[in-house]
This record gives sequence, C-alpha cells and structure tokens, in this order.
Amino acid sequence: MTEGVAQASSPSSRYREEGRGGGRAKHVIHLFMAGAPSQLDLFDYKPELVKLEGQPLPPSVYKNQRYAFIRADAAVLGPRFKFQKHGQCGMELSELLPHLGSVADEICLVKSVSTDQFNHAPAQIFWNTGNGQPGRPAMGSWVVYGLGAGAKDLPDFVVMSTGAGISGGAANWSSGFLPTKYAGVRLRNSGDPILDVSNPAGVDARLQRDTLDLLGNLNRRDSDPEIASRIASYELAFRLQTSAPEVMDLKSESKETLALYGCDPNKPSFARACLLARRMIERGVRFVTIYHEGWDAHSDVAGTSRNKCRETDQASAALVKDLKQRGLLDETLVIWGGEFGRTPMVENNPALGRSQGRDHHPQAYTMWLAGGGIKGGVTYGATDDLGFHVVENKVHVHDLQATILHCLGLNHEKLTYRYSGRDFRLTDVHGSVVKDILS
Repeated sequence: MTEGVAQASSPSSRYREEGRGGGRAKHVIHLFMAGAPSQLDLFDYKPELVKLEGQPLPPSVYKNQRYAFIRADAAVLGPRFKFQKHGQCGMELSELLPHLGSVADEICLVKSVSTDQFNHAPAQIFWNTGNGQPGRPAMGSWVVYGLGAGAKDLPDFVVMSTGAGISGGAANWSSGFLPTKYAGVRLRNSGDPILDVSNPAGVDARLQRDTLDLLGNLNRRDSDPEIASRIASYELAFRLQTSAPEVMDLKSESKETLALYGCDPNKPSFARACLLARRMIERGVRFVTIYHEGWDAHSDVAGTSRNKCRETDQASAALVKDLKQRGLLDETLVIWGGEFGRTPMVENNPALGRSQGRDHHPQAYTMWLAGGGIKGGVTYGATDDLGFHVVENKVHVHDLQATILHCLGLNHEKLTYRYSGRDFRLTDVHGSVVKDILS
C-alpha cells in the first residue's frame, strides 16, 4: 500500500477475518466508564477480602508492586455491597446492578482483563488507540478505515461525553496518522449538537451550496489526501445541518422507550446518550463512543460506585434490551468498561482528605460485552482469592481490541496503515482473538 493514501470506502478483502463470529457485527456502541469502576464492588466478589479486611495485604501477593497513592501493603478492603446471581446462567453481580442483572443471559462478563498502563490519561489512550501516547488512530477510526462508510448524512465515528471531560482528552478519538476524515466527531450535550450547525442570519441553503461547490472545485485541483478529507468534511457539515438536529430530536420515541432508558429527552444524561447511540446505528453510524466520567474512587468507593451505577445501570441494560427487540443486537457490538480496575487494598490519606477508597489497579479488572458475535450468559476468566492477579484466561487490552475487530470481520494483523516507513495497526505487534467468548 502507498504511504499516506487511504483505502476506498468499501471493505477490502485483505483486511477480512475468517472464522466463528467474524463479520457478524456492523456497528459498535462503546460505553467507556472513565476513571475506572471498582470491579471488586460490582463484578468480582471475593469472600476472602471480607475475612481479611483491615489486615495488611500478604507480601507474597504484592511483591515489588508500586502504586500511585498507597503502599503496596495497605490494609485489605472488602466488597462494599452484596452480590447475587442473575439469569439462567447464574451470573454473579453486585446489588448496584439490578438492571444489568436482567440482561445477564445476553452479556459476556470478562473478569480477567489486564492493561500495561497505570495512570488515567495513558491508560485511556492505550485502551482507545492501542498505545499509551497520543498520536495513534482511535479504535473507531480503524473500524471506519477498515469497513468503509456506513452512514450517509452522519459521521461514521461519533463521540459523546456525559461528564466534565476525560483525562486523555481528544487523543482518545483522534484519527492519528490516518486521514482526518476518520477522526471521531464529538457531539455536544446541549444546544446545537455541533457548533455552527445552524446557518447565521442572511445565509440560506442555496448560498451555502454555491459556496461549497466553488470551494470544492478549487480544492480538487490538489491531490493531497488531506485536501480530500477537508472537502469531505465540508460536504458532511452541510448534510449535518439537517441530519444532526433530526437524530438528536427524541420526540418520535415512544413513552415506553423513554421509560425503558430512564431518559428525559430534554436533559443531557448518560441515558439520553445511550438512546441517541441506538438512533445513530439505525442510521448506519459505524462506531459510537460514550464517555461517562467520574468513576475515580480514591475516596469513598462505596459512594462513587452507588452514584455512578445509579446514572448508568438502567440505560446500559436498556440499550441491550432495545437493540435485541429491534433485531439490532446481532449486528451491534456493545462494550462496557474503563481503563483499569481498583485495588483490593484501601486508600486512606488524611492529608488529601481521602478515606475508604481504592487505588489504580492495572493487573486485573472486568469488562462486559454483548451482541455482535459474542456469547451471552458467559463469565470468562478469573482472578485469585484477593482479586489481585489473573489466574485463569488472562485477556490483555490488545486481545480485546483484536476480538472487537474480529467481530466486525476485520483481521487485526492485516488491518494496517503505512506511516513513517512502517506498517502500523491497532494492536501493534500484539493481541490474539479471544475465541472462547465468540458465539
């Protein structure tokens, strides 16, 4: 492939993945819980932590580990909530997740995820781009690059944020060295979904169309791929003036659907974003990421978990139910999780006003997936009795990235782009498809 030249919009056979589950998904809805939920209080119940609470962690467990804000031998903190089994599969979940429990037979709970990164910004960028430093293409950019366009009048990679912002910032949805037409387009929570989507006074559609045609004719004299991306952006922006307000208007949704999500159509929320994500994939959008911030529980992990689950549990489960009843779950891969996990040790720091929290824990955490070629009702992988290390079926972030691409029919080893003299890919030189979780 020629360096710096984008592939055509139709899928290329050179990227295709063969085998079970490959190619079933056409869309991804990525629910990213920025700040890192506590897997020990939500998904991975450990009775041994209850027994050892208040005692120092045994040296044989932590060995030479270092942590950002606590000592490695800090006292053990047991789970803050009760757990119970759900569905025919008997999946064990926290009492904070009753709605997720109602779709337990549809989801795959991966309890053995690990990452290479320890702090929020690099870990978020690592999960979203495959590298801990800014500058690489986001997963959504790779997907659109590999599959081609799916939406006519909307961006194919859409980003929404339902909080104050995330540590990794726009690097999480950048197209990196891919042409900028593959970058994520961020929609705003209130007002116009995109700045300046409404025409100013004195500018009508005809004048705008004539202006774009003139600019397009002038720009096409240059064969630079970034000029082609700029032309495509102008044209998409013109179409968005009609399509963006329409997709953001929830008046056509039934009262039953709004109630299912717990959504007030006039107020920004995670629930509203989930419902908008479903509307977008119905219109062909390839990849939607919703960033929900605020999970960073260095203090009061119980209160943080309770508040965040109150904001997200109903809508996350509703999204799975809604997609299924509309016949869209088989072709839509839903992913839920954060950048790393939380420690089994307590964080208490009076100087910082912290108590009863948990520190960052990259060695082992939990994510769940549903639809798009993933087995439902499955709990995969396991950690040790203290939830510290993975002891069964370790799944690295690169493995999940490879699996996500596989579900979309893309081979992570073949989906490459030549830049600066070498071929790059989302998973770098790592990653294996987790075949046991494929349907």
